[in-house]
Amino acid sequence: MRYAVYFTPEADHPLTLAAADWLGRNAFSGIDGALQPVGDFSQEERAELTADPRRYGFHATLKAPFALADGVSERALIERFRDFCATNAAFDIPSTTIARIGPFFALVPAELHPPLQAFAASVVETFDEFRAPLGEADIARRRPERLNEAQRAYLTRWGYPYVMEEFRFHMTLTGPVPEEQAQAMNAVLELRFSDFIRRPLRISGLALFMEPERGAPFIVHDWQPLAAA
Repeated sequence: MRYAVYFTPEADHPLTLAAADWLGRNAFSGIDGALQPVGDFSQEERAELTADPRRYGFHATLKAPFALADGVSERALIERFRDFCATNAAFDIPSTTIARIGPFFALVPAELHPPLQAFAASVVETFDEFRAPLGEADIARRRPERLNEAQRAYLTRWGYPYVMEEFRFHMTLTGPVPEEQAQAMNAVLELRFSDFIRRPLRISGLALFMEPERGAPFIVHDWQPLAAA
């Protein structure tokens, strides 16, 4: 069993519902939805191109998935999670956009937002005491040979390479998209998420996600509003 601290809007938020409809799965309910052809993409292509983010559920990673350290209970993790949410204020990302990050597409801030960077770093630091050290197989899966020096150091220290100044907030919407399909996918996503881009995104709460067993779909185990959300 693994846990993760992610940002996702509340269960009934229009963005949560739109993303669940796009991915074909709702991480709050665990219910799969039917995927239909969209744009230039067949039902099968859409299912294949959204398979990776469908398993994880719509989210932005703050504290990457981790197993509990020896002697640490789920109850202690939940208590710390709820305390953190109750004592940290909600805030806005000023504007978002659809962007291609390497081979995949995501909803991202239009510009780097320092308060978001600081908040993400505080999540990483706060919950690290609950994390079991990575095993050799976990480290190998991150392909450290492809990481830069800072990312390799963060992988060792924090269990995830993309933290601190290497952190880039993103809410993944696809897996790898072939180059020849990238333009069409961008157009589809711009249309599907037109109600949510080029406007503020409220960081109103956090979710504690759980992976019941390795490879299983992640589910929202607990969602809490941030202070004054």
